[in-house]
Amino acid sequence: MIAAAAQALKPWQAEALPASDRWLLGAVTMLLALGLVMVYSATVAGGAQSLDTNFHHLHQHAMHILLGLVLAGCAVWTRPSWWERSSKPLLAVALLLLLVLLLPGIGLTVNGSTRWLAVGPIRMQPAEVAKLCMVIYAAGYLTRKRESLGDFTQGVLIIGIVLAALALLLLLQPDFGSSVVITVTVGAMLFLGGIRFWHFLLCLLVGITATVVLAYIEPYRWARVTSFLNPWSDPYDSGFQLTQALIAFGRGEWLGVGLGESIQKLYYLPHANNDFLLAVIAEELGVAGVLAVIGLFGIVLWRAFAIARRAELAGKVYAARLAQGLGLLLIFQAIVNMGVNMGVLPTKGLTLPFMSYGGSSMLSSCVAVGLLLMVDRDSRRRPGSGP
Repeated sequence: MIAAAAQALKPWQAEALPASDRWLLGAVTMLLALGLVMVYSATVAGGAQSLDTNFHHLHQHAMHILLGLVLAGCAVWTRPSWWERSSKPLLAVALLLLLVLLLPGIGLTVNGSTRWLAVGPIRMQPAEVAKLCMVIYAAGYLTRKRESLGDFTQGVLIIGIVLAALALLLLLQPDFGSSVVITVTVGAMLFLGGIRFWHFLLCLLVGITATVVLAYIEPYRWARVTSFLNPWSDPYDSGFQLTQALIAFGRGEWLGVGLGESIQKLYYLPHANNDFLLAVIAEELGVAGVLAVIGLFGIVLWRAFAIARRAELAGKVYAARLAQGLGLLLIFQAIVNMGVNMGVLPTKGLTLPFMSYGGSSMLSSCVAVGLLLMVDRDSRRRPGSGP
């Protein structure tokens, strides 16, 4: 009798506790752990002087991670069908948040950019929500229109208008970096989704042209481009951030100067705990530490596409497109951040997913991983096994 009961429970146990992608979980866990250590290292000196405590940023960052893990855990136990049905309302909410942000007296302006909403002591960055919601919407659009993606209007124009509206609201903040990341992500999703190749080339040409024009017509953006091309021509003003980041990379050499021993984080390198955290990693852990971070993000992309492939083979088209989009979103943002730190891209003001200090970025990154694990769980589910 006991053996029969145990046998009957096995399917339920397998469904309630599904296998998860261990490579993805391991890579994200290591990125979170390394980020926690490096945020503490990057802020310990500044916190001691300005906040009378060495642990303020560490506590805040740990709370962001904990809340992000809770949200990721909730996302895992949802179903792709719910996100597909909710993709339009979610995008509408994201657009509304971006609109509210631009109303006079509502958004918080820091360093000339209005990117934050404040609700009591809580501050959120709607751009992070909008990027995630746009990926969810694009996955649904590609699923609904999969039979007509060869048509320019259905395959490119309609979603292009939606994307342009989102990018415009981001540019009004201004947040050029986020608009570039989400545009590239959706463009790659369209290519993988099956639009015509010449349509993709046309979109690529339009995107590059628009990027150049937008950079040229705004003096501060053009100054970033010119300072990126030759930061040493003005190392104490327009090229200051990049030159300090490059000094950090140079000091670190192959194995770094040692954990906690960075000099650049001591008020030389601006935003050492968020935008330029990789430079601190390079100085303290060397090229080896940077390569480890790149390798971990490579694993995240690999597993995202492996999960998408499994979902597609199981006939779950929306889940497959969603997994592809989430993986691309995380990796493109990481590439931009790392490129800025290494001096191969102009300064964009984007965080490094899972690692940089910042609550909105951490929460959206963790939710993205939760959704990837949801797709993985759903594609492993046996047909007819229930919700």
